[in-house]
Amino acid sequence: MKKAYRIKKEREFQHVYHHAQTYANRQLVLYVYPKPEQAHFRVGLSVGKRIGNAVMRNKVKRYLRQSLQDLEHEIPHEYDYLLIARPDIKDKDQATVRQSLRHVMTVAKLLSSHS
Repeated sequence: MKKAYRIKKEREFQHVYHHAQTYANRQLVLYVYPKPEQAHFRVGLSVGKRIGNAVMRNKVKRYLRQSLQDLEHEIPHEYDYLLIARPDIKDKDQATVRQSLRHVMTVAKLLSSHS
């Protein structure tokens, strides 16, 4: 995932956090903020210390970035997204994380349920 597609600044992160629609499942919380003028979606990832040590947190972030890359062509581009990992995600494998991301995006009506 290109760095231009990431939300890194605290100010932008907080803006999306406070003004976005929220959707959740057991592993993830998704914040969705519309930005119709942008050509590509942007994503901010948050994996807190409750997930585990640095190795575990980095693994979860890697899995989330890879899942976003796999779903890139299905995800609407006119939004900013924040993904917050919940503690239940730490024992999941790559396929389960992708399935969880797909589920929360389907709940948010960003992906069709049959894809």
